[in-house]
Amino acid sequence: MASPGSSFWSFGSEDGSGDPENPSTARAWCQVAQKFRGGIRNKLCTLLYGDWRLRCPEAFGEWFKRVPTGHLREDGLCLQLSQGDVNYAFLHSTDLLPACDGERPTLAFLQDVMDILLQYVVKSFDRSTKVIDFHYPNELLQEHNWELADQPQNLEEILMHCQTTLKYAIKTGHPRYFNQLSTGLDMVGLAADWLTSTANTNMFTYEIAPVFVLLEYVTLKKMREIIGWPGGSGDGIFSPGGAISNMYAMLIARFKMFPEVKEQGMAAVPRLIAFTSEHSHFSLKKGAAALGIGTDSVILIKCDERGKMIPSDLERRILEAKQKGFVPFLVSATAGTTVYGAFDPLLAVADICKKYKIWMHVDAAWGGGLLMSQKHKWKLSGVERANSVTWNPHKMMGVPLQCSALLVREEGLMQSCNQMHASYLFQQDKHYDLSYDTGDKALQCGRHVDVFKLWLMWRAKGTTGFEAHIDKCLELAEYLYNIIKNREGYEMVFDGKPQHTNVCFWYVPPSLRVLEDNEERMSRLSKVAPVIKARMMEYGTTMVSYQPLGDKVNFFRMVISNPAATHQDIDFLIEEIERLGQDL
Repeated sequence: MASPGSSFWSFGSEDGSGDPENPSTARAWCQVAQKFRGGIRNKLCTLLYGDWRLRCPEAFGEWFKRVPTGHLREDGLCLQLSQGDVNYAFLHSTDLLPACDGERPTLAFLQDVMDILLQYVVKSFDRSTKVIDFHYPNELLQEHNWELADQPQNLEEILMHCQTTLKYAIKTGHPRYFNQLSTGLDMVGLAADWLTSTANTNMFTYEIAPVFVLLEYVTLKKMREIIGWPGGSGDGIFSPGGAISNMYAMLIARFKMFPEVKEQGMAAVPRLIAFTSEHSHFSLKKGAAALGIGTDSVILIKCDERGKMIPSDLERRILEAKQKGFVPFLVSATAGTTVYGAFDPLLAVADICKKYKIWMHVDAAWGGGLLMSQKHKWKLSGVERANSVTWNPHKMMGVPLQCSALLVREEGLMQSCNQMHASYLFQQDKHYDLSYDTGDKALQCGRHVDVFKLWLMWRAKGTTGFEAHIDKCLELAEYLYNIIKNREGYEMVFDGKPQHTNVCFWYVPPSLRVLEDNEERMSRLSKVAPVIKARMMEYGTTMVSYQPLGDKVNFFRMVISNPAATHQDIDFLIEEIERLGQDL
């Protein structure tokens, strides 16, 4: 056989015949070589075929000149590409599909991107890895060139950008990441998100998103059934987050009471007033500002010591508004407040809304997932009496961001409120059922496919799988509460077992435990949580949120929504807080 570096065409006689150094023999050996991976395979093929690019470039075109040696298939085409086979330093995005001969470099490039992603996924669940590789903003700006240029970079640099971006990304799927309400990384949900991006379509009509539109229909119907509306009747839509879902509710409630506002604006209606608890999400005020209602028209209702809306104060404030000649049009109750995880008394709120003929909205962005649990769904008793509900599966149910639904009890109201009859999208003489052209009931025109992640996870887990997920997270929260409620150095922000996975507490360093409970102590205590949090991020070991609330100085707010977390991770968090804060 030929020596290393000789070409395929040097085997045997001038016409390529001869035995054993003939083309068929070389091809047979190269087929054997394909059973090896990576560099070994490449070296074997190069040994057999030689540098065919230089010998016969006219047979393969410009792209093949840039492919490393060892890739000629027996039919004259390239061998299957895989990681490490392509020299990306000589390739650009213009060499990928839809470029002529772009299929193979595209497959190789995407496979390498996938390898980068899969390595990140695996590391996200490795407790020996950091949750965060923290750098200050000025450091990141100085260490890397993030500026956009006129000239294209090669694909090698593009892959490096992918690696760099993930290097500094927060591992939100890490079992010790407790910083936000949305945590975890579900493998089926991730796969669904990749598929959604690959399909790259819009949700406004059935003609361009047939399966996704149908899945949105069946999924929203199922969610309405779980809420308790008969037969899952009503309407709904997936929106870009709970804040937008809450704004939709405010928009629809206003239209229901004053439909003329759609054409004539706020000048045609009296002063409108909305009511929500003082612990509710800030999105209610944002929505009022965006809709021209004004933040001053959002009245905050007092809460009890556990963060629940006080119904008697709600009724008192409604009567005050009416006496001033204002028109109460919306009450937004919260099922799972952001900080305390409190559930407003929905039945009592529903009675008041019915009495005064006010639209009842339930912001269950955080707490809606508990409806999947037979053990915990009682906390949302009365939600079935609401006119609208916000429910974010990307929070407690672990669906990848973003996945937020607004559910509306009255069918057709969203359509009447928002439709604009754009004839270039919503032609009335189409050959299918136009009720599946859902885009005209949305504020957006371009709308991302958010439903597929939830639908595919639901098929993979079943309702019982979501129930187990939610029950586990609430059990972990109770485990944390039981450990620290009587532990030296910890003080609970409120008494009693938390209703949700929110566990709110102060860590009191040894130096503060001997001080009297006065202003000086509170001032010093307010600095503890921020310092510990900063140290957590610098070490990269864990992350948990903190905040002040009302007259309460900075405290930790622990939330658990990641089913990958265990009792050992809770133990680690406690030990880490003590390690990082004992010298303060």
